[in-house]
Amino acid sequence: MLLAKTWASLKGMGLNNLKVNCYSGHTYAERPRSFLWEGVEYEVEEIERAWQEPGERHFQVRTRDNKLFRLCYNETEKQWSLIELIRSKNNDKGNS
Repeated sequence: MLLAKTWASLKGMGLNNLKVNCYSGHTYAERPRSFLWEGVEYEVEEIERAWQEPGERHFQVRTRDNKLFRLCYNETEKQWSLIELIRSKNNDKGNS
């Protein structure tokens, strides 16, 4: 089970500290390679899921340090947003 932890957006609440480096072939934002968020650079190890919605490109990515994020590029507003995903700890040992 995945839980959303943090929301950051270039538009909302003045959080303009998200920068995404992506592969762009014939269109922009085809595949994220890395991103800078809250002063930390994350390299994308794997794109676990990618999908499109009208005017948006979504990517669920796992970084090299094994964190999960959902990146979204809004094509109309030309901006990225990010949600950090947390795996639930249902398999903790020693806790009943």
